[in-house]
Amino acid sequence: QVQLVESGGGLVQAGGSLRLSCAASGRTFSSYAMGWFRQAPGKEREFVAAINWSGSSTYYADSVKGRFTISRDNAKNTVYLQMNSLKPEDTAVYYCAAARTDPRGSYDYWGQGTQVTVSS
Repeated sequence: QVQLVESGGGLVQAGGSLRLSCAASGRTFSSYAMGWFRQAPGKEREFVAAINWSGSSTYYADSVKGRFTISRDNAKNTVYLQMNSLKPEDTAVYYCAAARTDPRGSYDYWGQGTQVTVSS
């Protein structure tokens, strides 16, 4: 069992930056692939970024490539999402998730989400 708690969301102007954090419980965090997803009002949840267990491989949605960076610190049981050059269309609830195997596959555990609002 893995419990995930996101933090770092907030209100920011377009062009600004935010860093989201996701703290995980449990001793097996380093064995999980981790991902970030988001859901805007009236839209389906979408993939944002993912990272494998060691941090050696990362994956991004085309819409955030070059602006967002996912990273992890296994010693701190934490995964991060650095978001730069934010746009109003990045406004959404952001969720982190943990996957037992492939970061491009299905996810087994989810956090409660953190709101990111980008004003124009």
